[in-house]
Amino acid sequence: MKPFPYLIPDLSGDQIAETAEILRLLGEPSRLRILLACLSEPAPVGEIAERLGMARSLVSHHLRMLRASRLLRSARSGKQIIYSAADDRVRCIVADLAGHVVEIEDKDEA
Repeated sequence: MKPFPYLIPDLSGDQIAETAEILRLLGEPSRLRILLACLSEPAPVGEIAERLGMARSLVSHHLRMLRASRLLRSARSGKQIIYSAADDRVRCIVADLAGHVVEIEDKDEA
């Protein structure tokens, strides 16, 4: 097993609950697809909905939840609100999870 690249901090009960809530949010495929879309390129609601073939109202609902969990941030550009990753740690979370899944699939195929 590879050495772990960083230490996991001790978490309080509230921090464990918040972490579990973020993992629950990411466990919904539509929200994860929306987050991935925002990681690849910041975009407004309409563009995200079009790219993913989802209803604008559904995307908007999920974006509110992702913003509330501090995974995404929003910035106004004219009349549009552009959504992007809150910070690089969000990209790291998703990249680590995706790497874990890909690694498991590669081992299963071997």
